Amino acid sequence: MNPSSILRPGILAAMASLAVAHAADVSENANLWISYFGDHPIGTNRWGIHLEGQARLAEMGDRWQQILIRPGINYTLSPAVTLSAGYCFIEQFPYGEFPIAHDYPIHASWEQVAYTHPALGITWLHRARLEQRWIGQMHKLGESWDVADYRHENRFRYMLRTAVPLTRDKNGYVALWDEVFVNFGDNVYRNDFDQNRATVALGRNLSRFTRLEVGFMEQTLQRRGGRVWEHNHTLAVSLFSRAPLGN
Repeated sequence: MNPSSILRPGILAAMASLAVAHAADVSENANLWISYFGDHPIGTNRWGIHLEGQARLAEMGDRWQQILIRPGINYTLSPAVTLSAGYCFIEQFPYGEFPIAHDYPIHASWEQVAYTHPALGITWLHRARLEQRWIGQMHKLGESWDVADYRHENRFRYMLRTAVPLTRDKNGYVALWDEVFVNFGDNVYRNDFDQNRATVALGRNLSRFTRLEVGFMEQTLQRRGGRVWEHNHTLAVSLFSRAPLGN
């Protein structure tokens, strides 16, 4: 499997959208994301639990950007293929040069397949995720805001990731990945291309089951309506765990 052939459609879509960004409102933001990703096997069977929490902070930690909680269930189909599904909650906050009027919630269900394979002497991870998202539409009642309705949108995500060892014992490594997001459905308004996240990080295996990564993510995001673009320069600190639950 050639990784470049898989990424090409997403890259071309992103480039086509970026070509018109010069006529839009563009903002530059410096963000900090602190994340936990847990994929915990249950005993020795094929089932497991996915636990994920992210604190996404704007202005390098001075204010909130998003809070994300994403639990789920994993099923190991084979040593190379894992199927997952679950729920996600996001609270979106105003930030940046073009802030939203008020914070709002997002509820989502998600399904994904992750596939790993060796190539060029390293391991590659392909992850395809489908999301059904219900985005809160806010209205103001007096001095307070509340959800008036939810707008349904669908989103597809594809990520390609690899890690290159830096030390002989392979405990130190550099991780490289890119993920493209595409919106679809009747309620999508001029932002079929949602965003792209390109990341490079230094990683360290802390134990048999846990690792820590600290890196830089360049997030290119097109807001609803297509007019506002964000270039978010993000420091990403992530803790990963595969510690089993039970015996």
